[in-house]
Formats: sequence, structure tokens, C-alpha cells
Amino acid sequence: MNDTTKALTPDPANPPKPATRSSKAASRYAELQAAKPMIECRDVHKYYGDYHALRGIDLTIREGEFFSLLGPSGCGKTTLLRTIAGFEDISSGVVLIDGGDMADVPANKRPTNMVFQSYAIFPHLSVAENVAFGLRRDPRPKAEKAAAVEEALKMVGLTGYGTRAAHALSGGQRQRVALARALILKPKVLLLDEPLSALDRKMREQMQVELIKLQRQVGITFVLVTHDQEEALVMSDRIAVMFEGGIAQLDEAETLYSRPVSRRVADFIGVMNFLPATVLGEEAENIRVDVEGLGEIDIPRAQIAGKDDDDPIMIGFRPEAVNVFPEGQPQTAPRQNGGTIDEVVYYGDMTYYDVRLDEEDGTRSEPVRISMRNVFGRDIPCVGERVTVGWSPSSMILFR
Repeated sequence: MNDTTKALTPDPANPPKPATRSSKAASRYAELQAAKPMIECRDVHKYYGDYHALRGIDLTIREGEFFSLLGPSGCGKTTLLRTIAGFEDISSGVVLIDGGDMADVPANKRPTNMVFQSYAIFPHLSVAENVAFGLRRDPRPKAEKAAAVEEALKMVGLTGYGTRAAHALSGGQRQRVALARALILKPKVLLLDEPLSALDRKMREQMQVELIKLQRQVGITFVLVTHDQEEALVMSDRIAVMFEGGIAQLDEAETLYSRPVSRRVADFIGVMNFLPATVLGEEAENIRVDVEGLGEIDIPRAQIAGKDDDDPIMIGFRPEAVNVFPEGQPQTAPRQNGGTIDEVVYYGDMTYYDVRLDEEDGTRSEPVRISMRNVFGRDIPCVGERVTVGWSPSSMILFR
């Protein structure tokens, strides 16, 4: 285990606090907890010459789960997906799918199918012919194969598109064809290698919802590779965040966002503000810190995360965890600090403010990012305006 991996390893004695779930989300979580393992990776290593691409991956993905591998380019997420698919041999370790060891099982014999980033649609074939391509060695009668194609097209919302030329489809439609072609073989696991990256933002957001619905409908295990944090948070039951060939944190989307186990994970998942902090004292349940721009705070030990050895001690909080109001306007936040608007960025439904918090010595800290939903009738403070920032210690994370 290298130094980076050690720094990112959660402390079993101090697990992150789970986020609050709705009853429906809690029900699905309970179902997945009880489901059997579908994919198991045990101490999986992969070398390309001297390059250590996968570093001791231990991972269990459950039956019926929508699971994402998330991380920056070069972190090993696609390599891990390809080892599960059988397109890459592992250097050591074990990969199990539905309880079976995949050591000597080629890709075409595994109970998986893969949707590639490029979709790999055959432009000279019709939509139906593309979807039926995987059935070319299927011994079933022609009529049964045709019925299976129609069922697969209906599943992805392309009923009536069978005779259309594949080259005449939009990007979103080509992606649906690729999904239908993969699902017609009824795999136990569907592997998705950044399937939405070529779509524009609006179509990508639409397809995210469609993929969630499709996964719930077919009930099989989906494993998604993506570098898009928002995409992973929206679509996944659980997410494995990867850096440098290892898993830094594996958690449900809500827990990953609200209780990251390290500063590196927090910085990668969404936006987080970091302010320098000094430890003043420790008690059984809390640690008292002095934070630049916020003052003294008691941080519960459940809100403590790790950091790399050379990083300073910091307090982190999400932009939506604090509020900003015109100075003098009454509010009920547990803690309040004065500040000055440095920048305002309007996004329609949201406005983002860069605010410099006041220091006790009269100086001002580096700006922090605060997001506020644009409720009808609420004033939007302007650049240079004095404001009050309201916050609660419960929204703070101590990285030490």
C-alpha cells in the first residue's frame, strides 16, 4: 500500500456518518444489502510492464445494483471494467461473476455485455439488424428472433425504428440501439464505458433518467464507468471513487457527497470550500478548532475525515450548506458571520456568490463559494454588498 492509498483509507473505528434517506431510498438500499454478490474482485492487480494500473482492488457489486466507477482520466476505472468484461487479463487476484471464477473464461463466454463509448453501431445495417447482430448464432427460429428484437427496441423506447438506417439516427438514438443490442442477449451484468460522453448536455441528462428507469425495469446489474461526478451521483446506488489504481472511497451517492473520507475525495466530488483551521483542544466527542473567517467551532468526531500527510488541517463545507442574506436581515442560523460579496454568478434557478468572510483583525479571508436557490421575491445581493453568512457546525467537515 503506497502513501497515497494509506492517506485515503477510511478509519474503521470512525466511519462516515450516513446521509438521511427517504423511505423509498431506504427500501431499495435494504433490498440491495440483502441481494447476493454478482461481481467480486479480490486483491486484483494489473500491470502493464512496470506500470501498476490496478492496485489491490477489493470490491463487491450486488445483483440488481446500479454501480459506478468514478475517477479522473488514468485512474484505472476503464481497466477495471475491462478486466470484469474479460478484455484484459489480470496480473494477480480473483474476479468472480455470479459466484464463478472468471480466470479462464474468455469475454464471449462471460455473463456480461458491454456498451462502448463509441456505441460501435454498424452504419450499413438497419436498426433491427444491429440489435439482432448478437443473435446470429442463436438457434431459435427467425420469428422468435424478430420478436426478441421488437421487445428489445420497445425496452429502449425505439418501437417502430427497426427498418430505419442506423446512419440516420441521432446520437441519443444510436446509444439506445447499442443498449438494445446488449440487452437482447439477457446478460447478468451490463457494463457501460462512458456511454453518454458524446451527447450534448440536455440529451445526456435525459438519457441519465432513461438509464435509471431501464435498469430498474430489467433488474440486472449495471456497472458504469464515468469521469462525470454529477452523472455518477444522479444514477448510482453506490459509487467507487478511484485514484491511481486504487479505490479511495466506496459508498452510496448521498454518503459520498455529504461525508467524504478524505480531502481528495471531497475536492473531486462536486464543489467544496476549504478554510485553514487550527486545533485548539480535543474532548471525547468533539474537537475544537479555530477556523479562518468562521471563528471557533466544536466539530463532532463523526465529522472528521482524512488528508494527505503534507496537507494542512482544513475545514470543508459545500456551497449549499451555508446561506447568504443582506446585512441586517433577520435569520435563524445557529452561527452567523459578516462578509462582502466578491462575485455573483446567476444560473437561472441558482445564484452562486463568492464571499469574503470578515476576520477578527479586520482583514478578509479568501472568498468562499455559496449557492442559493432563486426563490421568487428574494433579493439577489450585488458585488460589493455587505452580507450576513448563516451556517451550522453540523455542515462542517474537519480534514486532519
